Amino acid sequence: MVSAKNETESLQALDSLLSLTFKTDTAAFIKYSMQYIALAQEMDSIEAAAKKAMNLQFPLTTYANDPLNAITIINSVLARKYKIKDSLLLGGLYIKRGKANTKVDFKKAIEDYNMALENFSKNDSLNIADTYLFRGQAYSNLGRFVLAGDDFTKAFKIYEDKEEYDYMVYAQQGIISMFSMNGFYEKAKAERKALIKKMKALGLNRFLANEYYNQALDYKKMGKRELEYKSLLIADKNFEKNNTNQSLFIGIHSRLIEYYCEHNQLIEAKKHLELIESLEYDLAGNPSATLNYLGGKAKYLQTTGKLDEALALAEEKLAAAKTLGLEDEIMSSYSFLAELYFDMGEFKKSVENNQASNAIKDSIYNRSTANALAYYQTLYETEKKEKELVEKSTNISLLEKDNESFKKAMLFGGIAILLGFGLILLFRNQRHLRSNKILQEKFSQELLISQESERRRISKDLHDGIGQQLLVIKNKLMASGDEDSKQLVDHTIEEVRAISRDLHPFQLQELGITKAIEYTINMIDENTTLFISAEIDNIDNIFSKEDEVNIYRIIQESLSNILKHANAEAGKVSVKKFTNNILISIRDNGVGFDFSEKYQDVKSLGLKTLLERTKFLKGQMKVISKKDTGTVIEFQFPL
Repeated sequence: MVSAKNETESLQALDSLLSLTFKTDTAAFIKYSMQYIALAQEMDSIEAAAKKAMNLQFPLTTYANDPLNAITIINSVLARKYKIKDSLLLGGLYIKRGKANTKVDFKKAIEDYNMALENFSKNDSLNIADTYLFRGQAYSNLGRFVLAGDDFTKAFKIYEDKEEYDYMVYAQQGIISMFSMNGFYEKAKAERKALIKKMKALGLNRFLANEYYNQALDYKKMGKRELEYKSLLIADKNFEKNNTNQSLFIGIHSRLIEYYCEHNQLIEAKKHLELIESLEYDLAGNPSATLNYLGGKAKYLQTTGKLDEALALAEEKLAAAKTLGLEDEIMSSYSFLAELYFDMGEFKKSVENNQASNAIKDSIYNRSTANALAYYQTLYETEKKEKELVEKSTNISLLEKDNESFKKAMLFGGIAILLGFGLILLFRNQRHLRSNKILQEKFSQELLISQESERRRISKDLHDGIGQQLLVIKNKLMASGDEDSKQLVDHTIEEVRAISRDLHPFQLQELGITKAIEYTINMIDENTTLFISAEIDNIDNIFSKEDEVNIYRIIQESLSNILKHANAEAGKVSVKKFTNNILISIRDNGVGFDFSEKYQDVKSLGLKTLLERTKFLKGQMKVISKKDTGTVIEFQFPL
């Protein structure tokens, strides 16, 4: 740190260093910012500290990947917020803390944005619009799409009223991104088409290339590569020469490089790579551009046979994607590394990277599915409320119009009485049905407990009784030298042990639930024609012993169903531990079945038993299957 005669000079010296390192040396900028904030607080210059804390949030959260530290620093300033008189500064601090909290907890981020709205004055309209935009993004990530849409719309209207058309575009893009990130690609496409039309009407042509590029990314996620290619060409055509968004330029041409390499058009790919590398542009300050460039060049190197160089760039891209926490980019990086290792003959590493890619893909799919359900549920409830409001308004109008008619009033009264009796009967009937359902579930659960207890008893009798007697017989036969009879007894002992293990999984007590599951899968893999893979997280000491038995039985019975009915060549078992739940997925590539038809079959007890065990664990069971398309059964159990 530069020496100075007094604190004021030190503060000025640090300010100069911040100006020099901004966008050129992130690590130094973070270091000097923290020194400046600490010194400003010592000097009781809280507003000066607040400004630097706001500037520090983005590099500390994004480049240093340390959002908790950013939150701590902002908290230290907010602890003396009574000294901050500027509403823009105070509201801005809450916005910045909210941005850091989006990396940690979206609910806390929303609380920060609410505080920002409380602290901005009426004159801070554009900052209020920014807050709605950011809060909408947080709501979107939580799957609260109606609230997200409301916030995006509020931001859009403020920007439009203030003729801040650039930011108006960002607000509309928030709605489009909300649909795109949750897999509603057709909705995103429709909204994007409307936005493009509005851009052209307002002369906002500089944004067109970005929209066509984003549409290309959506087409890629949908697997529509030809449409992706056409959108990239349109984006390139609409990229204006005076456009300073070099990151977008690199993104368009990097994606074109990948497309041309995949179609073995190396001359075209090389042209676009040379176009990017001819730019006088520093990628160090732009992580998005860096990711795109690394991906495009690595693909070109792979296609031209320079695998070692491609591998180095691919690993650099993966590290950058992890730093930024971009799941799609991390997933694609792992997938590309799997390709490279396969080309290099390192098949073990190829499989490991492919598994890592698939794990993220499954996570994104599960989250998208949950968000889709949340979206349609919210949409249904909203439409239902709107319909109820319309019906209530209509009834009020009718009552006002016909208030003078005594007969109609009596008619409405009679209907109300009948409805009242109907509701009472309906309520009693539902209560009776609910009571029966509870009794039935309790009976089923007690039956499962009783079955397990009886299995344990029979298993113990087989092991301790018949098993021991057979061992005595074996020893006598060994003494007599009757080798044929000895072998027959050996086979019988193994069969008794196998039956005993099936009746009660002693490996649960000996190995724990995780190893017991792995042991069962290995036994099936080694002793049957079914090829089965597994991804098992450690779930020991999470559930009670009774619950562990039920989880083990669920996996055991699901695998048994595959062996008996699926006619499958391969299967996969996944046990994933998350913060609030355990997700178990069992899939096969067999003949599949019609779930409703199978569940209604009184002779088919397998699915019913699985469902009863799932209810016993207060979990959820989902079956995805059609004839000739394989089967996926998912179980989700709360922690």
